[in-house]
Amino acid sequence: MKQVRHVYPAIFTPEEGYGFCIIFPDIRMGATQGKDIAEGMVMAEDFLASAICKLEDIGDEIPNPTDINSLKLKKGDIATLISVDVADYRRRTENKFIKKTLTIPSWLNALAEDSKINFSQTLQQALKEKLNV
Repeated sequence: MKQVRHVYPAIFTPEEGYGFCIIFPDIRMGATQGKDIAEGMVMAEDFLASAICKLEDIGDEIPNPTDINSLKLKKGDIATLISVDVADYRRRTENKFIKKTLTIPSWLNALAEDSKINFSQTLQQALKEKLNV
């Protein structure tokens, strides 16, 4: 069974005027950044989940995480562990469309059609607003 929860060490390096540059010593697919620690954590989670998905999709081996205590840090660096659920990431970022059947009053349907309202787009916008996404 494929592992869905992954935990890797990340190194946050302060960059004067730019917040933090964030690298994963075990994931050699680039870096990410954040204006502060909070944004950096979000960006690091997204970067890590995306990188692991790419490795899985191309059939490459997922590297074992390095022990955080063995990392060589420079002055000012911050090492932390980042945990991601790859299955959850795939669900949240998948753009496959699902057909839904819904019921609305006839008068509302007529008004919307007369105004050339795109029902799918309107429902998506309303759901995103309602769910704060």
